[in-house]
Amino acid sequence: MQGVLASLFQHTAITEGVTVRVAVNFMPDQSRVEAGRWFWVYHIRLENGRDDTIQLRTRHWRITDSQGLVRLVDGEGVVGETPVLRPGATHDYVSGCELTTRHGSMEGYYTFARADGRALRVAIPFCPLAAPATTS
Repeated sequence: MQGVLASLFQHTAITEGVTVRVAVNFMPDQSRVEAGRWFWVYHIRLENGRDDTIQLRTRHWRITDSQGLVRLVDGEGVVGETPVLRPGATHDYVSGCELTTRHGSMEGYYTFARADGRALRVAIPFCPLAAPATTS
C-alpha cells in the first residue's frame, strides 16, 4: 500500500535525508472562476529518513501567480501542528491554495529542529498550479 500511496505524489524533494512529497489537485467545485478565483488542494507527506529525531518548527511558502504576483506565507508548524518525526516516521497533512489566475506555482521550505537544537532547512519542491482550460 505504501508504494501505491507514494505513486500519488507528483513532486518530491530530498534534503539531508528528509523527503517532502507533494500531490496537488485543482478543485473546480471550490473555485469561483466567474469571480477570478481558482483553488487547489495539496497533500504533503514528510518522511524522516535520518538517524535522528526532528521536529517541524516553521514553514515558508512562495506562491506565485501567472502575472508574477508573489505571496509569501510564513508561520509556525503546519495546519496547527509541529509534528515530531522519529527516524523512519512520516507525517501527512492537507491544505489549500487560492490564486486569482488559472496558473501559478508554489515552492518553499520547512525548518526543523534537530535534537541538539540546530536548525535543519528542508526544501519543498516546486509545484506548478494549472487549472484546466475548460474552467476559464
